Amino acid sequence: MIIIKVLTENTAASKDFGCEHGLSLYVETKRHHLLFDTGASSLFAENAAKLKVDIPEIDIAILSHGHYDHGGGLKTFLEQNSRAKVYAHERVFEPHYAHRPDGTNAYIGLDSTLLPNERFVFCGATRKIDEELELFSEVREETPIPSGNADLYRKIGNTFLQDDFAHEQNLVIRQNGKALLIAGCAHRGILNIVRQFKEDNGRFPDVVIGGFHLYSRGPGKNEAPEAVDTLARELQKTGTQYYTCHCTGEEAYHRLKAIMGDQIGYLSAGSHLVINF
Repeated sequence: MIIIKVLTENTAASKDFGCEHGLSLYVETKRHHLLFDTGASSLFAENAAKLKVDIPEIDIAILSHGHYDHGGGLKTFLEQNSRAKVYAHERVFEPHYAHRPDGTNAYIGLDSTLLPNERFVFCGATRKIDEELELFSEVREETPIPSGNADLYRKIGNTFLQDDFAHEQNLVIRQNGKALLIAGCAHRGILNIVRQFKEDNGRFPDVVIGGFHLYSRGPGKNEAPEAVDTLARELQKTGTQYYTCHCTGEEAYHRLKAIMGDQIGYLSAGSHLVINF
């Protein structure tokens, strides 16, 4: 059995929980009390208290990629928890920017003043943590990636380059021969990510949780309806159960739901999900 409590998300399950543009998940497995991302601020900790999640008792943290809406709460986490290692991609602290409608490039990366810190464990293409947990990145882009990626950059010296999202990693949790895959924003494309899992493992994951980046907050744009419908039909073929959130966007979610039905659900701050593996 795997228990997921949503600490931070763009929407809230009830007025008792705060929400923000960000994502943070608490995951309880047989071996671990795990934090996946920290949202954009300290809000994840406030909601954790309401959900009876003990931040100091978390034994491992995973950072999906180097954007503030997933790592903005890192300072708070490191202050409230003195034991957990934070697993992040080795490129996660590179400067990341978003191109805004007014023509400026806004910094959306992580707080580099947190470095150096021995609590961080920097990962490459894959990292097997133990028999339960594994991380992978370097997803091949074989199907269209989210169009919102076009407005996202990394800065090398004084030059802004299109972000290649090499800093994005995905978490796999294995129990009783089954697999849960958790993605942060799926900038490399959620379909590419689940297909990469299949290529590496010979089958699709049983359950997937994550944002699909079908909505770009800066320009306020949704992915084209026909692209969302095509994605829904392809995800449907995998036979996997999906739970989405955060950067998928409500409009895109409703289109996915119309095609996928019970094969997809939505998670908000305060949501509590039990996966029976």
